[in-house]
Amino acid sequence: MGSTPSKTSALSSHTSAGLASVKKETEDYDSSTMNHQPPSPSTTVSSQLSPAKSTTPAVLTTPAKPGNAKQRKQSSNRKRLRYSDLRPRTSIPAKLSPTDLARQSIHAAYSSRLNPFTLHSDEYQLLRNHICHPHVSAYLNIRNRILRLWVRNPLVSVTLDEAAGCALSSRWLGLAEVAYHWLVRKGYINFGCVEIPDLSDVRVRKNKFKRSKRKTVIIIGAGMSGLGCARQLEGLFSHYRERWTSIGEEPPRVIVLEGRSRIGGRVYSHPLRKQENNTLPENSRCTAELGAHIITGFDHGNPLSMIIRGQLALHYYPLKDNSTLFDVDGHVVDKVRDAMVERLYNDILDRASVYRHRTAASQTIDGDKEMIEAGRDPHGEAGPPVSTLEVERSHENGLVNGTGIEPVPGGVDKLTGKAHMVAGSRKKAPPAKAAEAMGWRIASNVLAYRDLNLDAAAKSCEYPTLGAAMDEAVKQYQFLLDLSPQDMRLLNWHYANLEYANAANVGKLSLGGWDQDIGNEFEGEHAQVIGGYQQVPRGILRYPSKLDLRTYKAVQEITYTSDGLKETIARVLCDDGDILEADHVVLTAPLGVLKENSITFDPALPDWKLGPIQRLGFGTLNKVILVYDRPFWDVDQDMFGLLREPEVFDSLDQEDYVCNRGRFYLFWNCVKTSGLPVLIALMAGDAAHQAESLSDVELVAGVTQELARMFKQTPIPKPSETIVTRWGKDRFARGSYSYVGATSQPGDYEAMARPIGNLHFAGEATCGTHPATVHGAYISGLRAASEVIEAFLGPIELPNPLVPPPVKADLSPKVTINKDKADAEGMNETEEGKQKRLEAFESEILSAIFTELGLRPSKPGKPGSNPFLLFTKDKWASCKQACDDARRATSGNDDTKASRNEVRSALGQMWREASDEFKRPYIEQTENNRIANTESAATFLDRLAAWDEKAMAVRREYVDEHPGILSEQEEMQMWQALGLPGLYEGERRVKKVSGYAEDSGSDVEIL
Repeated sequence: MGSTPSKTSALSSHTSAGLASVKKETEDYDSSTMNHQPPSPSTTVSSQLSPAKSTTPAVLTTPAKPGNAKQRKQSSNRKRLRYSDLRPRTSIPAKLSPTDLARQSIHAAYSSRLNPFTLHSDEYQLLRNHICHPHVSAYLNIRNRILRLWVRNPLVSVTLDEAAGCALSSRWLGLAEVAYHWLVRKGYINFGCVEIPDLSDVRVRKNKFKRSKRKTVIIIGAGMSGLGCARQLEGLFSHYRERWTSIGEEPPRVIVLEGRSRIGGRVYSHPLRKQENNTLPENSRCTAELGAHIITGFDHGNPLSMIIRGQLALHYYPLKDNSTLFDVDGHVVDKVRDAMVERLYNDILDRASVYRHRTAASQTIDGDKEMIEAGRDPHGEAGPPVSTLEVERSHENGLVNGTGIEPVPGGVDKLTGKAHMVAGSRKKAPPAKAAEAMGWRIASNVLAYRDLNLDAAAKSCEYPTLGAAMDEAVKQYQFLLDLSPQDMRLLNWHYANLEYANAANVGKLSLGGWDQDIGNEFEGEHAQVIGGYQQVPRGILRYPSKLDLRTYKAVQEITYTSDGLKETIARVLCDDGDILEADHVVLTAPLGVLKENSITFDPALPDWKLGPIQRLGFGTLNKVILVYDRPFWDVDQDMFGLLREPEVFDSLDQEDYVCNRGRFYLFWNCVKTSGLPVLIALMAGDAAHQAESLSDVELVAGVTQELARMFKQTPIPKPSETIVTRWGKDRFARGSYSYVGATSQPGDYEAMARPIGNLHFAGEATCGTHPATVHGAYISGLRAASEVIEAFLGPIELPNPLVPPPVKADLSPKVTINKDKADAEGMNETEEGKQKRLEAFESEILSAIFTELGLRPSKPGKPGSNPFLLFTKDKWASCKQACDDARRATSGNDDTKASRNEVRSALGQMWREASDEFKRPYIEQTENNRIANTESAATFLDRLAAWDEKAMAVRREYVDEHPGILSEQEEMQMWQALGLPGLYEGERRVKKVSGYAEDSGSDVEIL
């Protein structure tokens, strides 16, 4: 989904295109907001505003709820289709070649956090005993096409008949139905602020409902996970409404309990005292982000992209990594020196990654990549189920043992502090050689091949930490390099940035698991929501209809039902004495609250749940917000950093930097997102805990002193408003976000997510793939909703048979049978038999056409190619063999093979290390391809028309050679569907050859 610049302000902001405006609405949950006193996050509540309206296109001014637009053909009052009513091919777009459709569908899968060529592990478990290997490709094709419908228009829910229309043949309708229900239940489609039409056949009047008590789901916490779960459950209950109405019951109701007076949890956009004379778009308000701050990449599957850009049409500002680093004396750090130290820091982090835990393999299976990229489905009989193969595949990060190529930390993103992944080897170059490559000068008495030995730090205790290993690496590098005090300050600035990402001192992070989520990062630009991140949970609360939210409902005790017990009712006791009963409870309290034991559980939580709660860490990040009347800094820089002094002046001892390195180490310039001159100073690592005990006056004085050093030419004015966060003291948070503590074990995040009877868990600390993020919290809410709907309805029901055997028609010439006889015999044919006969005959016709003419010319791709892709194609076989040999040598198993990701990583390293001379032939071939593609595009339409004309001739000939298969009416309908009725009437006209590209005015596509 693209974005277009907003035209309502001079800001370089973005908003979704083509969406209706959303009116500004105010709802005060707490009048204390109007006092504008510097608050703690737990006590101050912002007024509830709806999203800022979109101004693209400018003519759209009528307020409208997201989800009302019907850009795909859909009727909200039509009846729910039965399986026998489903029709294939109806959702396959006109004039789009199979390869183009496949390309868009593959992109949609990547945009939905799914591998387009591989079953998700949950899909594999669902299908493993029911489909054979060739059918995997057919399923993936359909699943990817369904995702395409959703990604292209997330304002409209995808229906079952639309999903069935993604199948090329009625034989695959069972796969389409299963794929659709799996995507709906798991929250890959139809999520967020979208209305789910009621398609149920049954309309039961209220007085006809059973007198049994209506089923209820209680969700504790109105943060992103709680609101996301509630909104998803509302959609699922509407989607499966008929399951309840058919037995005389109302669908379950959803109640959200929130202890605070506001929503959002750790997403808190505090309204500023001054609102006038700002630079924000119309109907936006000036806020400061006290909690979550950044959307970490819109691409590659971030569900917030659909909500922010595709549904709510919120304005957002793309961030730039254009930071400047200031030294302690206020001078700007030399960029060359900064880059050298950053490379050294990345090398240290890379060497520590050698001790990372290796992830367990997951069972899944690949489809046929070439077939999926071509948009083709398999043919022929079924084989044994894939469960007989039990293919072992690595997780997406492709970790391997031994010294082969693998994903390793490739540095830290300055905007987020997160390590990102690159292809590398566990076997590192000697540190002296590596330092020379970074630009460092090595002492003459240093042995070139002397290696760093971190085993002492990594194996000296039962629970080694990342900080201990990195500190040991710094000490050993000091023997090789002449590190100055400024180099040490620079190194520790990067330490502080890593502590910002984890909300904890690096000395508390597990050496083996601190980056267990690496490889799951979303791609694309980072961004901030203009006017406040809290607009996102507010939109989820209100659209398409307001959720049942009850504030000031702090929970004291939860009585739940363990597995196997007869009692099925859970009870929630609130601080105010209210007791609410529910069939299921979803708890989204932060990990810090669980660690505080502020909620009593009856029965007590089992040890397998208490263990992860105790072992995982829950850290703290705090902020000092400064609002000024006018800016004195460069407003075009989104952030700037500050190196910090050690406790001992100019010390070279790493321990002297620990306490102070995160204190005001980074400043966010929020002019373009808050509309006023606002700076946010971060307090990370140990410094974050200092903010909990120091007064506002002390902290503001300290940060003002540092700003005065950085901007010596300008007197630093007194801020007009200040806010200090203290998340550790917030009773509803007790910190900021989770991290992998030193005692943590692999699988702790998964155990945090596992339900206990009718008690479910959600929140960022239950999302092992995306912890410590807003999108991770939201994804966990989708997962919990999936658990609840399965508890109510049971697992997805699979049609039997899931894939019927192919039906072969008798296509031998029947010259003695005339059309009238075929028509007469067809009167006794069932509708299903007729459909199978026509599909089988059409398949034979297409086979004849493709055998004689080959595939229909595809639209030329983009001019040129990627030289690395050409290199990959050239060297894949030899590199795979080398990786296979390395894998066998390290594992001792002669049957093992390297995964596809391992080969890709190895090729990436080979390409980066190759000389310019070696790369030249591939670069030249890229240019030749560009020229050839340009020439091919010039003749494409002519070649296409010629192929279509020949295909019609082959079809005519084939039909004439097989009389009796089609009745007169069926043959006439075939030519009409192709746009050539005259061919049946004997006129050999070729005016409109479109049957192989699908005419936009026809509901039938032949391919």
